[in-house]
Amino acid sequence: MKQDMIVVLDLGATNNTAIARAIRALGVYSEIHSHDISVDKLAQLPNIKGIIINGGKNNVVNGVKIDVDPDIYKAGYPIMAVNHDLARCENKRDGWPQNEEEVKEILKSFVFDTCQAEANWNMKNFIAAQIELIRKQVGDKKVLLALSGGVDSSVVAALLIKAIGKQLVCVHVNHGLMRKGESEAVIEVFKNQMDANLIYVDATERFLNKLANVSDPEEKRKIIGAEFIRVFEEEARKLQGIEFLAQGTIYPDIVESGTKTAAVVKSHHNVGGLPADLKFTLIEPLYHLFKDEVRACGIELGLPEEMVYRQPFPGPGLGVRCLGAITRERLEAVRESDAILREEFAKAGLDKKVWQYFTVVPDFKSVGVKNHARSYEYPVIIRAVNTVDAMTATIEQIDWPILLKITDRILKEVPNVNRVCYDLSPKPCATIEWE
Repeated sequence: MKQDMIVVLDLGATNNTAIARAIRALGVYSEIHSHDISVDKLAQLPNIKGIIINGGKNNVVNGVKIDVDPDIYKAGYPIMAVNHDLARCENKRDGWPQNEEEVKEILKSFVFDTCQAEANWNMKNFIAAQIELIRKQVGDKKVLLALSGGVDSSVVAALLIKAIGKQLVCVHVNHGLMRKGESEAVIEVFKNQMDANLIYVDATERFLNKLANVSDPEEKRKIIGAEFIRVFEEEARKLQGIEFLAQGTIYPDIVESGTKTAAVVKSHHNVGGLPADLKFTLIEPLYHLFKDEVRACGIELGLPEEMVYRQPFPGPGLGVRCLGAITRERLEAVRESDAILREEFAKAGLDKKVWQYFTVVPDFKSVGVKNHARSYEYPVIIRAVNTVDAMTATIEQIDWPILLKITDRILKEVPNVNRVCYDLSPKPCATIEWE
């Protein structure tokens, strides 16, 4: 079934994402496109039922107010223009209400009454459409995927397995900086349960040797990123007949990497960061999904809930939570304390309530008392934050009994630790991660 679409044209607004998400929540597919898309390019998009020209404070470029291609106004699409006094259409608004319910009612009226769109956007339809597209694109060739075990790469893997089975080759690189049980979970789910064509590479020693005595956070990130690419390339060279490279690029990656009227929030390695001489054709089936939709897709594909709702995890893994120069002793302290924190948060029902929570272990010791004797060991710092967009973050106020239980378990079960602290710093001025 072809899905109806409402196009949001970005004319300097800051709420394009919120509007597109609200339309999708109504069951109608929506995409954000740049204000200068031509009417011919627009016509190539499938099943457009209407257009929202979304103006805002960034609508002046080089001192001139920008507008859409004039031919769009004459193309026959229902158009609603918001915050755009240059608009040549009848349906104009001076702005969006602050109240979400009012916004929803405005969108419902435009999408269903004015545009006559059908509510046919759902995960079953999305998956069916993607499977058809993937099979048509890939044919009898093979696809390579770096399967980290993160939400995005796991959902891409599950989708491609459903579409092309053993034609997908997954490479999971364990860099020794994974959380407790994560590599084992990847093998169990994808190799044992889904019968994936999975290559497992244990590169722990290789990574830790490269990172020895490196204390600068950015240097650690560069080493981990570069070494990961080297390992992945080495494995790819051993394979024959690979013509496609799959990636877990999702819609926020595209939006955050900048549009013509918005500044870059952060550059993403999978958006414009690939080498020009890339020998593979890219497959990015989640390219137009928001994060909550990616999770819904994973559940629909039958992935375990704990994998789909996995905590956000930095690319360098525990390497940036073992502060300063990484030692095996402190790395294990981070891994074990993090596992205890996750286990106790799940028991208390905080795993779905708190956006991100983890432990860090710094590279200094403090005096304590253990077994009636002086100890000189590391502190563990707990961090738990809530956020909508990761640009700002607030601290989760954990009930004392829960915090005390976590503290007690860490002090009893994690070697080389004699102190537990709770980080109360919001963002700003602190960042979410410590490094």
